[in-house]
Amino acid sequence: MPLIIPKDLPAYEELQQENVFVMHQERAMSQHIRPLRILILNLMPTKIVTETQLARLLANSPLQVQVTFLQTATHSTTHTAPEHMKAFYKTFDEIKNERFDGMIITGAPIEDLDYEDVDYWDELCRIMDYTKENVYSTIHLCWGALAGLYYHFGIPKVHLDKKMFGVFEHRVTRPSNPLVRGFDEVFYAPHSRWAGLDRSAIDACGDLRILAESDIAGPMLLSTESGRQIFVIGHPEYDKYTLDREYKRDVKAGKPINIPCNYYPDDDPSRDPLFRWRAHGYLLYTNWLNYYVYQDTPYDLSRLEALEK
Repeated sequence: MPLIIPKDLPAYEELQQENVFVMHQERAMSQHIRPLRILILNLMPTKIVTETQLARLLANSPLQVQVTFLQTATHSTTHTAPEHMKAFYKTFDEIKNERFDGMIITGAPIEDLDYEDVDYWDELCRIMDYTKENVYSTIHLCWGALAGLYYHFGIPKVHLDKKMFGVFEHRVTRPSNPLVRGFDEVFYAPHSRWAGLDRSAIDACGDLRILAESDIAGPMLLSTESGRQIFVIGHPEYDKYTLDREYKRDVKAGKPINIPCNYYPDDDPSRDPLFRWRAHGYLLYTNWLNYYVYQDTPYDLSRLEALEK
């Protein structure tokens, strides 16, 4: 089944060229199937890149998925044209009376700020509150995961002296969990962050389960027992060259940055990087859509029950 996105969204043409199954809304309306409604709060400055990365993964499913993009009203993007934001994004006030099968809250490159110093923190807290009653399952990505763990469970973040940057090996710690069904015992995932988690606080939190972790990068995939709140401390949605673009951007700007680990052959930035996390990125989102959205969400979203830990 296809991903349903507007025909004039930039990702539509790019994904069609990649032979990804996408469908415009007019055609979808002619089918007698209720698509899964997925809300994406895109906090990344590179909106179009992130839209395409997430759409690519969500499209790799036998389920029909309809995406709604959400922006913050208390922070205006400066990296994406206002015309694009007006055409494809809604604000919280516009959707707060709707319900969704699933939601994705992306990361943002603001790990150096205390949460309360983020200009849209209060709005984000209202949105995270909203998910508990109006969304069946929510994935939080990277900084979005750090923020969600702090807001919902009081897990503090830890500032890193050196950026966690590269592609790291992870091991599955709860292989019976449906979210990692089909995962290899060891898999790779990219990280790009200046903050981590207080592991002792995670271990002390009875509501959280660590599903996968790395000896170097730490816990990567966490979930509540119900799977209605999922936290991904990393970027499985990144495409092959995202880390390359980030590295070369920082080098050009004269910022201190290490060569991303386990990415370029022989750590040589002039060589083509290895794309070794793609399959598990696809599998993570396919499992989420199937086992934690499609299988459990009521057909009539008005019957959605509020989250219970």
